[in-house]
Amino acid sequence: MKGHTLIKNAKIVTDGNITEGDILIEGNRIKAIDLSISVKHADVKVIDVEGNYVLPGLIDDQVHFREPGLTHKATIETESRAAIAGGITSFIEMPNTSPQTTTIKAFNEKLKIAAQTSYANYAFMFGGTNDNLEEILKVDTSQVAGLKLFLGSSTGHMLVDDPKVLENIFSSTDMVIAVHCEDEATIQHNLKQAKAKYGDDIPMHMHPIIRSEEACYLSSSSAIALAKKTGARLHVFHLSTGKETKLFRNNVPLKDKKITSEVCIHHLWFSDKDYEEKGSLIKWNPAVKTARDRDELWKALRDDRIDVIATDHAPHTLNEKQNPYTSAPSGGPLVQHGLVALLEAHHQGKISIEKIVEKACHNPAILFDIEKRGYLKEGYFADLVIVNLNSPWTVNKSNIFYKCGWSPFEGNTFKSRITHTFVNGELVYNNFKILNVKAAQQLTFNRN
Repeated sequence: MKGHTLIKNAKIVTDGNITEGDILIEGNRIKAIDLSISVKHADVKVIDVEGNYVLPGLIDDQVHFREPGLTHKATIETESRAAIAGGITSFIEMPNTSPQTTTIKAFNEKLKIAAQTSYANYAFMFGGTNDNLEEILKVDTSQVAGLKLFLGSSTGHMLVDDPKVLENIFSSTDMVIAVHCEDEATIQHNLKQAKAKYGDDIPMHMHPIIRSEEACYLSSSSAIALAKKTGARLHVFHLSTGKETKLFRNNVPLKDKKITSEVCIHHLWFSDKDYEEKGSLIKWNPAVKTARDRDELWKALRDDRIDVIATDHAPHTLNEKQNPYTSAPSGGPLVQHGLVALLEAHHQGKISIEKIVEKACHNPAILFDIEKRGYLKEGYFADLVIVNLNSPWTVNKSNIFYKCGWSPFEGNTFKSRITHTFVNGELVYNNFKILNVKAAQQLTFNRN
């Protein structure tokens, strides 16, 4: 049996409360949580956190780790290392790799890679296309996080644009259907107008005008209407507009919601005013929009119309990002800096620590039926993060762990620091040092 770890003098954040006490880890589980714990085992390791906060490890329900096929940008190994440095102990990775994860064979290949290389607990979405319903119906729902559909052109051949196919998929599965919502016809119309005016040299600030509020709203409202018609379990990824937040309800407990939503760090942090300085480094799909949209997203997050916070971590190389607008890819790296950005928002009075934990730890576990994770509870897997809220540091090239080597937060000083990350009871990260310990497990889903 592995040794014991005793975490002393912690502010323990779970279930909407902050309590002071100790946490005893035995093997890969939390053995006990109490006001004061003493252990006589010779092999116990004691960590006195001196009043710092202990959170459940974050569960990021949307990342793109680029493997297989796009490994010049990132790999499951490199990005899972960055994730644990950011307090993310479990991730759900998207299917737009090469080959795309739209067959059982491709899905199983990803599991093999992660089992050998991942530093964080892992799960994968299965991708839907216009012609793979037969494969979708074969998936083992205890192994697959959910079904991912692209309803905009973000990923080329994975665009599901046949209404009959879409309705068949929505009607045929009980899995969570996670959707990227942007209306393709609206985007192409706006892009044609921008090209007529600017040619290929479209200014980056046009991005939220091309991939507009209307493009997002048309698609998300249509997906929600179809979910209501078919009874499907729908999860709308990365809301970017205030208008969309009005489509969601907050008067139903999460476990009873059939239609849920997510917001990403970049849409909570940046606005269209930042394109002048950041340019393509903040080019995402859906686009970062106005400061008013950002304020509305924060409001909907606090009042529970938005259920989950994620990163949509999607790294590209700097060379790729420096291309003109029409060929610069959308997406950026975020797993290492998402939690500290949220804690910065806490310092600014925008969100409580309890609410951060609810949206980034508890709710992904509830929404995807993840077994024994997302909380600090006795008997749960010991995935946890220790944070010091008053230990400033500045993001720079020397402390970035992403394979792509850059961050949209470079030069930003964060007040909070992640000091320790535990995955399945093992210390895997300690004060800017990733330890050579792979304790990750495949996430499992309790669906009866």
